[in-house]
Amino acid sequence: MYKMLKQNEKIVAVAPMMDWTDRHCRYFHRLLSPHARLYTEMVTSAALVRGRQLRLLEHSQQEHPVALQLGGSEPEELAIAARHGADAGYDEINLNVGCPSDRVQSGRFGACLMREPALVGDCVRAMREAVDVPVTVKCRIGVDDQDEYADLQHFTETMLEAGVRVLVVHARKAWLKGLSPKENREIPPLDYGRVYRLKREFPELTVVINGGIATVDEVRAHLARVDGVMLGRAAYHDPYLLARVEQALYGVPPPSREAVLARLRPYAEAELARGTALKHIARHLLGLYQGEPGARAFRRRLSEGAHLPGADWALVEAAAAPRRAA
Repeated sequence: MYKMLKQNEKIVAVAPMMDWTDRHCRYFHRLLSPHARLYTEMVTSAALVRGRQLRLLEHSQQEHPVALQLGGSEPEELAIAARHGADAGYDEINLNVGCPSDRVQSGRFGACLMREPALVGDCVRAMREAVDVPVTVKCRIGVDDQDEYADLQHFTETMLEAGVRVLVVHARKAWLKGLSPKENREIPPLDYGRVYRLKREFPELTVVINGGIATVDEVRAHLARVDGVMLGRAAYHDPYLLARVEQALYGVPPPSREAVLARLRPYAEAELARGTALKHIARHLLGLYQGEPGARAFRRRLSEGAHLPGADWALVEAAAAPRRAA
């Protein structure tokens, strides 16, 4: 996934987002962006190894390049989980060292691991020995009162020693006590400069910046300073942003929204035939017409109808029909 980046080649990725970037979301995002690197929701190593929930690795071949994000802190268990991911066909294994939720902290993984860079290094080494695909890390710029640039610098040096070549950095620190996960995405101030400095001081490292990036112009500005940009909530709430980025960076003419829905239909109908409820697919489409006339009516019709028994693709067609007429 990150192997042999061409000179000056830049990276655009869609962040791993719990409860959002499931396989249906990723398939939809791939239709909008042929080049973006896609990431799964975080899957715990315990779920794969102890819980034997290998169904969590299900994905479509059309999603590639796609990475599996793992959460955990036991090197041996993470190595086994990484091997499961590589065997399932994922192009990259990413270790979560950035999630601030209470549930993640209680499991001793996520952002709290930034306090234990040596342990993270051990986890990375074990994973790298277990798989041939790249092992990457997603972190914050700091955690709680461990908030000096020197702390991030030490963490980064430890990751490089462990063999990490790609570091995805959310440009906010995490407050593990007193802030909810939602507040941790909004209240700690963004410090892009710290991530830029990291790239300057570690030029051999591929640095991907994440946090608060919402427009094509912002993507361009960051790519002038670092190797890649990871889009989060903006790409979910306004998924057509991915098509605009494709056009700006790669010259790919954006498909119409109606064309995207037409290409999604065979996938959706195959899933419905498998027993997947329409609501699990339709919820990812709600922002497709964000900023366009009729967007609210499209969202409302899908929201009100997708959960009803027997809802099928005809509902999506009906929700988009007034838009086509306009």
